[in-house]
Amino acid sequence: MTTTARSNKTTVSKDGRTATVSIPVTFLQRSGRKQILTPRGAAPWSPAARVDTALVKAVVRAHRWRQMLEDGQYASSAELAKAEKVNDSYLSRILRLTLIAPDLIEAILTGRQPSTLQLDDLLKPLPAAWALQHSALFSPHQRSASSELARQLSAQNQTFPQSRLLTPNPPRVLKRASRKH
Repeated sequence: MTTTARSNKTTVSKDGRTATVSIPVTFLQRSGRKQILTPRGAAPWSPAARVDTALVKAVVRAHRWRQMLEDGQYASSAELAKAEKVNDSYLSRILRLTLIAPDLIEAILTGRQPSTLQLDDLLKPLPAAWALQHSALFSPHQRSASSELARQLSAQNQTFPQSRLLTPNPPRVLKRASRKH
């Protein structure tokens, strides 16, 4: 639902002590929250950063679950899903969050992600290349400076330094020691 105030005027009371300024704004209701959209051509307004707890919880879970698998606490994602009492498919989708670009993770953890970014957006399959993740998740007017740099480097066929998060680990082979009696 969108509501728009159209008139832009300033009035001063008869005694000159009160000024009333009317500014055109657009209200957008999304997920039960009202957002104020700036008029076209105006400088974008950004409210104070607000950490989305659902996104943070999902990212933290992803890294925790990945660590549990890497440490050998669970032999498979199916075993971990059963222990965590979640669907195996859900666990697999959440685990993909460990492959998101570090600057996007930082934005989520500090509340600087676009207000339109939802957990469902992150759970959809995303490209492995960080620059392509930026373009898949954000429209051009929402890109940060780092996202723009990522896009430029991608266009020049340059690569990003790989972090530990994106380096695939070799499969671990767990062998039981055979006991001879």
